[in-house]
Amino acid sequence: MSRETTMGKNPPGILLIRSIRGKDWTINGYRYVVLLVTFIAYTAYHASRKPSSIVKSVLDPGQKVNLTEFRPWPIGDVFIAREAMMINNGIEDDELGKNKGWAPFNGKDGTSKLGAIDLAFLGSYAMGMYVAGHLGDKLDLRLFLTTGMVGSGIFVGLFGMGYLWDIHNFTFYLAMQMVAGLFQATGWPSVVAVIGNWFGKRKRGLIMGVWNAHTSVGNITGSLIAAAVLQYGWGWSFILPGAFIVISGIIVYLFLAAYPEDVGFSITNEKAEPGLPQDEEAHIPNENKGRTSGNRRSIGLLEACFIPGVIPFALCLFFAKLVAYTFLYWLPYYLSQTAIEGEYMSVKSAGNLSTLFDVGGIVGGVLAGHISDKLKARATTAASFMYTAIPAILLYRKYGSISKVSNAVLMMIAGLLVNGPYALITTAVSADLGTHASLKGDSRALATVTAIIDGTGSIGAALGPLLTGFLSSKGWDTVFYMLIGGAFAAGLLLTHLVIAEFKEKLSKQNNLEGAESQPLLSDPRE
Repeated sequence: MSRETTMGKNPPGILLIRSIRGKDWTINGYRYVVLLVTFIAYTAYHASRKPSSIVKSVLDPGQKVNLTEFRPWPIGDVFIAREAMMINNGIEDDELGKNKGWAPFNGKDGTSKLGAIDLAFLGSYAMGMYVAGHLGDKLDLRLFLTTGMVGSGIFVGLFGMGYLWDIHNFTFYLAMQMVAGLFQATGWPSVVAVIGNWFGKRKRGLIMGVWNAHTSVGNITGSLIAAAVLQYGWGWSFILPGAFIVISGIIVYLFLAAYPEDVGFSITNEKAEPGLPQDEEAHIPNENKGRTSGNRRSIGLLEACFIPGVIPFALCLFFAKLVAYTFLYWLPYYLSQTAIEGEYMSVKSAGNLSTLFDVGGIVGGVLAGHISDKLKARATTAASFMYTAIPAILLYRKYGSISKVSNAVLMMIAGLLVNGPYALITTAVSADLGTHASLKGDSRALATVTAIIDGTGSIGAALGPLLTGFLSSKGWDTVFYMLIGGAFAAGLLLTHLVIAEFKEKLSKQNNLEGAESQPLLSDPRE
């Protein structure tokens, strides 16, 4: 395919760099750019989701903290005692206006309303995921992703503007979260589809495990940004992450090539390593060479559901994300309500400390991807992580309050084991199934399959924080029992696939042993 036929699909930023350099990048150069741009994109998505967990304790009137003297980690201390942050200079709460909570979240049903806000966002996100995935396989992924990011930034920012505009109407905040959730649904199917288009199956688990660190990096970034500006008013904790995702959307528009064909490449000549089969992506039929992201065919949602493995992994992710998103949305609040070494920490310190869960998640995603590549057993790896997460969650609840060190270490271990399978399923598994052998020709289903799996998982992600809003009033032990049950169910739902992987391993081993035992000079007629 000539480069002239793809000029219309070339991102403007790439065209500008080409003209300045006087030559094009290699295909590996484009792959590095794709990895970087999609990493930035989804970092921004997750950063814009994190503020609501940081401001919960400010909106909720249960804590009265001084927001005027605080330096966020890593600049300041991670742990700041709540007592040190209390109002002690004689200034009344009414004068500051920041310590009484924020109507409509400062009533007796404040915690339930915060849970409803989470549900509004995650529920619309889950429902929008199914539509967004199907559209992602039909439309130009670069433009689709850009639109979603700019829209997300606008409505996340509008939620924060409720503070500057002194809005106390619950419906306003509910509506902003619902619309933001719909725009956020464009992100994950699109970025996974782009990565799947550029990278084959070899080492896909490891590559996507490293790349998927954007989820945790985004959570950490969002936490630090939200905590850093919280002293100026909780609204800024939404406005700045909203601006961040808009800027990142512009970067996507300028530099993201959704398909190799869009910049003049066709992944048809990749050679496999000795003894290994070539990647499925290396076998793009000749009749597809002239196609670009704007004219590829997609398959329907129902057809994609029948791809082997899609439903079990989708149901597993339902419970895996229930556990992961409960930590994501409620861990800072839990930390601010739990005495560690007999001392309660401030809201901002709780937000800073909660980032260690995501630090563990980064390691977990890389580790799960690498192990699944080595074992060639995605289901076995995911199930093993989920089962191992059960004692880790128990230990965190029981011993996390003993000391700050034990809390930090056990939190990172829990993050590693909870986020590992979550990252594996939403990246490498989704890409594997979206390029499954049962899909022939150009009927690629990367975005659609990703949407089905992550959309189902996002329903669990909406349910977990909602239930936590109610269950936490009965005691945090009840919440942790829910998390343990979710982890167990996630592992159990992969049992059939785990057994199938073991049978396949045994079959290959038996065939290998049979071939080795066969005499070299044997008469095939015997």
